[in-house]
Amino acid sequence: MERHEVTKLEIRKSKLGESAAEDEFRVSSFVFRPFLTTLRMIRFEHSIFALPFALLGALLAAQGWPTAWQLFWIVVAMVGGRSAAMAFNRIADIRYDRENPRTAARELPTGKLSLGFAWTFTLVSAALLVLAAWQLNPLALKLSPAVLAILLLYSYTKRFTTLTHWVLGACLGMAPAGAWIAVRGALDWEILPLALAVVCWVAGFDIIYACQDVAFDRRARLFSLPARIGIGGALWVARALHVIMLGLLVWLAREAGAGALAYAGLGVTGLLLAYEHSLVKVNDLSKVNAAFFTVNGYISVLLLLFWGADILVAGR
Repeated sequence: MERHEVTKLEIRKSKLGESAAEDEFRVSSFVFRPFLTTLRMIRFEHSIFALPFALLGALLAAQGWPTAWQLFWIVVAMVGGRSAAMAFNRIADIRYDRENPRTAARELPTGKLSLGFAWTFTLVSAALLVLAAWQLNPLALKLSPAVLAILLLYSYTKRFTTLTHWVLGACLGMAPAGAWIAVRGALDWEILPLALAVVCWVAGFDIIYACQDVAFDRRARLFSLPARIGIGGALWVARALHVIMLGLLVWLAREAGAGALAYAGLGVTGLLLAYEHSLVKVNDLSKVNAAFFTVNGYISVLLLLFWGADILVAGR
């Protein structure tokens, strides 16, 4: 074969290879881009707030490791419930998200995801929670409709009550209580301090986060606490809630007979909460995201690590 024919054949093969690579890239983009957009819609990374407390609830209930079956379905229930709640929240708030400059670039207002997709995703996620509850035990299954009702109700509470922050806290506070039920098949008072601590923790940092939207909430007649009493007063309420959270965790530690590792975790939590509040000032909200995302992520993970180590290593 002559040299120029060989060259033409090589060029043709090269073009075919490039075309195949482009087709593969298009398929990957078609599959992964909507997936990543969906994760952004439900802020999947925020699962770090509730999941460690669910796992801690499971460890406390089992006084050690739960079974692999229980752990798997607890995680599935958490992912399903939280995904359903977040997707539904985006559906319910789409009008406000369009009007609020801070949220106008979200996935539904911009059309990156359709309302039909969001509804389908919500229903599938809710079904996943019910399936997980069914796999765990009868009480978990019986309570799953009530859990879903509370998770979805939260999306409307800001329209009529300043207690919206506490309702969000209750949504996450169900995580350790639900994990306890998943392991023991019953709801006992021993898990109450941890559940209430999560309620206060979440309500406190949600109040801090809501300080960003005071002007919009007042204009839209939404009932956030900062819009109702001002940023200064709201920050004091957030501080009080986090002090109460620490008190509840001390109560839990005493009742559970916790050891030094668990109390060390409480000390670290107290320092992180103090740092969180030092980042946010009445006249400077530029570090709200650092206080909300970074610090609270550390709090949940470190509490799980310290308390989990105390339960597993110290045998408590």
